[in-house]
Amino acid sequence: MAENKNQVQNEEDIITLEFDDGEDIECEIMGIFDYDGNDYIALIPLDDSDDVYIYGYREVGEDEFEIVDILDDELFKNVVGEFEAIMAESEE
Repeated sequence: MAENKNQVQNEEDIITLEFDDGEDIECEIMGIFDYDGNDYIALIPLDDSDDVYIYGYREVGEDEFEIVDILDDELFKNVVGEFEAIMAESEE
């Protein structure tokens, strides 16, 4: 599970995720998108990998948000499918 440390640098849109094992990873916010009436966030880790992290997204105040793990496997699969469809459209 990852937690957003709420270290958002507005100009670069970088946040730091803290994982349960104590590892911190800085990520660029790729974007926020909607699936089935809920918001999700796509993050690109700044570790030279090709990974993209997908989490649930909730605004909890002005300029504050939280990210949450998507625990349902079927929902996660559908959200990733929506993300991939958005990316395919943007490449056209």
